[in-house]
Amino acid sequence: MTDRTPDRTPGDTPDQGSAYRHELYPYQGREAFLDGTLGFIHEALDGDEAVVVAVPQHKVSLLRAELPELSTVRFVDTDSVAHHPGRLIAAWQGWLHEHAADGRPVRGIGESSWEEAHSHAEVRELRYHEWLLNKAFADSPAWRLLCPYDTDGANADLTAMARCHPELRQDGRTQPSEGYDAEAAYAFERMGGPCDPFDELRYGSGDLAAVRARIAECAERNGLDGLRLRELSIAATEIAGNSIKHGGGRGVLRTWVDEDRLICEFWDRGHIADPLAGRMQPHASQVGGRGLWLAHQLCDLVELRSTLEDGTTVRLHSALRG
Repeated sequence: MTDRTPDRTPGDTPDQGSAYRHELYPYQGREAFLDGTLGFIHEALDGDEAVVVAVPQHKVSLLRAELPELSTVRFVDTDSVAHHPGRLIAAWQGWLHEHAADGRPVRGIGESSWEEAHSHAEVRELRYHEWLLNKAFADSPAWRLLCPYDTDGANADLTAMARCHPELRQDGRTQPSEGYDAEAAYAFERMGGPCDPFDELRYGSGDLAAVRARIAECAERNGLDGLRLRELSIAATEIAGNSIKHGGGRGVLRTWVDEDRLICEFWDRGHIADPLAGRMQPHASQVGGRGLWLAHQLCDLVELRSTLEDGTTVRLHSALRG
């Protein structure tokens, strides 16, 4: 272990009371990653705070090599959520609940696997997730989340990331982000149209079997079968059922293949006011509201956009290989 403890000046970071703080840390290269994250960790240790670290495995190895074994620094397993942006908010809620049990203030370090993103849609949803974090934890107990972001990465877009983060950390100091936009998510994260060729089916009450049959036909034609097809069919039934119940009684299903993924898109005229729908784990006593949550658990990616003007669009992605 080498000594990377930075010089710190009291008052480097703004006092924001009990608010959740979401900080972007742009960096380039291994040394910059370590300098920024270790400085953040040492600040936490000086303040008797716990630290939850959720980063790709190779970054875990880098940090472990520089830190002593400390009970207040916890590394969590991100394998089950690394490529599933819709599962990350619930994961952070679980990690915080588990590791804040001793009553200490908590800091988090969360870096997504940007360089391993399988598609533009996954990159888009990872950015959207970063914006949604501000909504999810707006009323939570105080904690801080540092998001390291490699600006040399193949999917890097610092301007888009700055719009998602209220604060920016540079040279060991945190300051308000001038690029942050609290209401911009739908404007810069819109989904494009379907790929040609695509199949289309209009459905209504009594047509769920036809929806499943159409998806099965497209899936089997492209090599998706067995458990993966059954999972997609369950998710599709939930989403189509929501259209019938809450979206005006009818909807439109479109299916197509984009590179190595089968995509099932559902559209209806309904409006989902809560952008966090499906991303928060349902309570045991909750009535309804489980369909979108289930879809996030069963599919490789779920995209949802809903406005009063355009209605609701939900896309279910299922990988055809791997």
